[in-house]
Parts: sequence; C-alpha cells; structure tokens
Amino acid sequence: MPFLGQDWRSPGWRWVKTEDGWKRCELFSPALEDGSNQLNDISHAVIITGDEEDEEIYSTEDCEFAAKKRKKDHFRNNTDSQCFYREKWIYVHKESTRERHGYCTLGEAFNRLDFSSAIQDIRRFNYVVKLLQLIAKSQLTSLSGAAQKNYFNILDKIVRKVMEDQYNPRLIKDLLQDLSSTLRILIRGVGKSVLVGNINIWICRLETILLWQQQLKNLQMNKQVNNGLTLSDLPVHMLNNILYRFSDGWDIITLGQVTPTLYMLSEDRQLWKKLCQYHFAEKQFCRHLIPSEKGHIDWKLMYFALQKYYPIKEQYGDTLHFCRHCSILFWKDTGHPCTASDPNTCLMPVSPQHFIDLFKF
Repeated sequence: MPFLGQDWRSPGWRWVKTEDGWKRCELFSPALEDGSNQLNDISHAVIITGDEEDEEIYSTEDCEFAAKKRKKDHFRNNTDSQCFYREKWIYVHKESTRERHGYCTLGEAFNRLDFSSAIQDIRRFNYVVKLLQLIAKSQLTSLSGAAQKNYFNILDKIVRKVMEDQYNPRLIKDLLQDLSSTLRILIRGVGKSVLVGNINIWICRLETILLWQQQLKNLQMNKQVNNGLTLSDLPVHMLNNILYRFSDGWDIITLGQVTPTLYMLSEDRQLWKKLCQYHFAEKQFCRHLIPSEKGHIDWKLMYFALQKYYPIKEQYGDTLHFCRHCSILFWKDTGHPCTASDPNTCLMPVSPQHFIDLFKF
C-alpha cells in the first residue's frame, strides 16, 4: 500500500477561530517572510556554464522547483529564520494516544513557548536566564537540533540585550561560564556523548561564547547624568528599606559600593541575619555558625557559606504556570483555555528546575 499525504501520526494543522470562521495558523518565521518575496519572484533562471553560448534556460516549472529549493536551503542555513511557534501555552502530554503521537519533550516545549519574546519582559528575564543555565548544566544534549539552534539564538539576544541595557551582567556571566564548561566537556568527549551536528559547529559555538565572555568582561557601565532626585538624596530609613527588599547577597554588596552611606547600611548584621533566615532553615545555619572576632555571629559570611551547601530561594517577577486540570503549561498573565469550573485552584507555579522535571520520563 503506497504511503500518501501527511504522516498519520501527526497531530495535524493548528486552527484559530476568527470572525470569518476557522483559519489555519501558519508557523512564524520573520526572517523567512522577509526573504520569501525575493525568492518567489524568480520566474526564469539562467545558468552560465562557461561560455555565453553554452547557456541553459529552465522552464517556468523548473524555476519554481529551484526557487523552492533555494527557499528550503535558506530556511535550513539561516539561524535567524528558524521556524518556531509564538505560543503562550503548550499542552504537556506524557503518553501516546490515538489523537497525539509521542511525548512532549523539553526541546519541543522550549521551541514552542515564546521565550524569545519573554526575555524582552523584565519580569521574565531572570526566569529565562536561569532556565537556560540549568539546561546548559545537564540538559543541553537532550535538546533536538532545532531546539539547540533556538537555544543559542535566544542566548545571542540575551547577550545583546545586556550589552545594550547593561541589565544584570553578573547573571549572564554565570550562565556563559557554565555553558562553556559543559561544551568543553562535550567536545573533549565527543565519542561518548551525543552532539547534534558537526563537531566544528560546536567549536564555533564555544568560540562565540568565549567572545561574549570577553565582551561582558570589558563592559563599562554608562554613567547616567541626571539633574533630578538621585538615590543618594533619599533618607537613610528609605535606603535601609530598599536594602531589606533584596533577596540576593551580591546585589546588596554591589549597591553598598555606590556611596559610603549605602556601604554602612549594607554591612548591618541584622540585614544579613534576615537574609539568612529567609533563604535557609534554622537547622541549616546552626550547623555552620561563623562567630566574628567579638564573639557575635558573622551573618554575612554565614550567608555565603550556606549558599555553597544549600540552594537559595528563587524570586521571579513572572513565571510559567502549570494547570493540573488541563495539563497545560503557560505564562500566567496570558492565561490559557481552561475547562475547569474554578481555574485558580488548578494553577501551580513552575520554577526553572520544575520546568525541566516536567519533561523527564
């Protein structure tokens, strides 16, 4: 029996309901759309074989085939023209059914959820960076070739954003450090691990990462000239309240380097004690008491000591959420088509580590 048509195991096309009825949802490829007109406008082709007399003119049918071939090669070779969905939610299915074949993998979820746009939202930026860091540590080889290319495209956008906006470069430096370490191990042990693509591609990616690291190392913060109210003009009690809102010890130290007043406030023992109590349980810091010269507990040193042994609590402005009723993963502020009578009772915030654990079978 001949095999005709689309793979019967495929879930089929995606359809969107509009005022004019149901319409098929096309895949999103901005760079491909920009170059499609130029590729499709070709109606004749002439190939010069050496002499002007020895030229072969293709027919219109052959030209259409050649244009499709060039369009396909353009799609494959251009890293920016990779075709990914622009979705705010995805159905996470962990078993095969007659309607759905296979499983929802980490790479598929990474491709279909709109992480490329998420990094432009300051509330989601740290969340996406942390997710990329966890993938770099242990899940990079589990991604498909398309997902790996998407991964490095998003990483490129993140680095460019940090270079332009100078937003949280320390977080990106940690991500690139973990990623470069992983790639070095994978390239050295290429016979023992699975790397999608030619080894030269991975070497080029590693060289690009090293270049990014050098650019971030040489990054100079622009001094903003503002004649209005500045941070130094705020009262001491307001500056102290700002420091108590921080959940990362390195952010407190960085802010303390701005002015002598902020440095004095950043060295407050009570501030670091509150930070230790927020991130760690009492049993944990009781095992690692670090007394100072005066016999008091050095809470600042204890915080960084405990950080080596125990994970700290993570805070994000916006995270992905999982609906237990619909098995749908989505960004909370965009929602999803939930069928539960009370959707709020079915929602569960998803941390970056939980996102990866969702696709472990």
